Amino acid sequence: MTRAFLIVMDSVGIGGAPDAARFFNDGAPDTGANTVGHIATECAAGRAEAGRSGPLKVPHLDALGLGAAVELASGLCPPGLGAPPRGLWGAASEVSKGKDTPSGHWELAGVPVPWDWHYFPAVENSFPPDLVDFVAAQAGTAGILGNCHAPGTAIIERLGAEHMRSGWPICYTSADSVFQIAAHEETFGLARLLQLCRDIAPRLHAMKVGRVIARPFIGRPGNFVRTPNRRDFAIEPPAPTLLDWAYDAGRTTHAIGKIGDIFSHRGISALHKGKNDADLMDHLLRLADEAEEGSLTFANFVEFDSLYGHRRDVSGYARALEWFDAMAGRFLGRLRPGDLAIFTADHGNDPSWHGTDHTRERVPVLGHGAGLRSVGQVAYSDVGASVAAHLGLRASGPGHSFLQEQD
Repeated sequence: MTRAFLIVMDSVGIGGAPDAARFFNDGAPDTGANTVGHIATECAAGRAEAGRSGPLKVPHLDALGLGAAVELASGLCPPGLGAPPRGLWGAASEVSKGKDTPSGHWELAGVPVPWDWHYFPAVENSFPPDLVDFVAAQAGTAGILGNCHAPGTAIIERLGAEHMRSGWPICYTSADSVFQIAAHEETFGLARLLQLCRDIAPRLHAMKVGRVIARPFIGRPGNFVRTPNRRDFAIEPPAPTLLDWAYDAGRTTHAIGKIGDIFSHRGISALHKGKNDADLMDHLLRLADEAEEGSLTFANFVEFDSLYGHRRDVSGYARALEWFDAMAGRFLGRLRPGDLAIFTADHGNDPSWHGTDHTRERVPVLGHGAGLRSVGQVAYSDVGASVAAHLGLRASGPGHSFLQEQD
C-alpha cells in the first residue's frame, strides 16, 4: 500500500486562467497576472534584491516541471526556470466562481463550489446594519469597530488602541467572502474571541459567506503583533471531499496548517499546526518519515499569500519560494518507493499586480512518484481524483485521474 502527499503552496499561481477577465483587482481585470512568472522576471531584472539576490532559484520545483508549467499556462518562459522536467507536470484551471481559499482547496479535493459566494463589496460601512447589531449583541458590546475593507495588520495598527479602550471588536472584510474579527488576546480575551466567531458563524454561513476568521493579536499601541492563534470557521464543503473519501475508507488523514479549518475538520484523523510555515515544514518532513502506509497527508503553506502576496512584496515572495524549494528537496529525499507527492496551489496572488487581492490564475501540478510526463491542461478536481486513484479510493465528483496511464 502506498502513501500520498498533497501540498498546497498557497497563492503560487502560474498565470493564464481562461476566465481571468471576469475577476478584478482594484477595478482592473486579472488578465495577465502571473505570480511565478512575474516574480521570476523581477528577480532576473535585479528588482527583487531585499534579502536575496539574482535570478529566482527553485531547482527542485523546476526539475519537477514548474518552469514548463508556467509556459504551458501562460506562454511566458520564466527567466531562470525551464529545466527539462523530471516529474509529472501540468497546469490546472478552476471552475468555481471564486479566487479564494475554500473554493480552491475544495475543488482540488474533488468538490467544485456549486453556489455564488456572498461578498461585502462596499469599502466603507461594508456590513448591513442588522448584521452589525447582531455581532455587537453576540459580543456583548454597544457596537463594533472597523466595518470596512482593510488589510489585517493595518487595521490593527489603526484601531487597536481604540479597541483596547472600548472593548469593541474590530470587524473587517476584503475582496474575499470573509468576515474577520481582530481582538486583543489579553484585554478582549482569546477564548471570548473564538466563542464570538463560533456564535456568529452559522448566520454568516447561511448567507454563503465562506469564512469567519478570528484574528487575535497582542502588544501595545505602536507595537501590535498578530499571534499564531488565528482560527477559521469555514462553511462546510457541500459534498464529501478527498479527505472524506480517505477517512471513510479507514485511511489515516493528516492535515497540516489550516487544512483542518478549511474543511471544517471533516475527514481528518490528525491535525498538525504551527506558528509559521517553518513549523509546518517540520511536520511535513516528519510525516515523510512517519506517515502510515495508505495514508493521505494534505498540507497548506500559507505565508506566500499572507505575508508576501497581499502585501505586494516581490522580494519576500521570492525568498519564500527559494526557502520552500530547498525544504521540498529535503522532503522528496525522504519519500519511499511508491509514494506520490503533488505540489499545487489554490489560486494566485501576484505580488507585482495592482490591488491587494488574490489573482485568478491557473496553478501548477507538479508530481513526484508518478513518472515523467506532461498531463497538459487539467481541472482542479482532477488533482483529487488522481490522489484518490493512487490510494485506491473510490472517488465521487467530476474529476478524472491524470494518472490513468499508470493506474
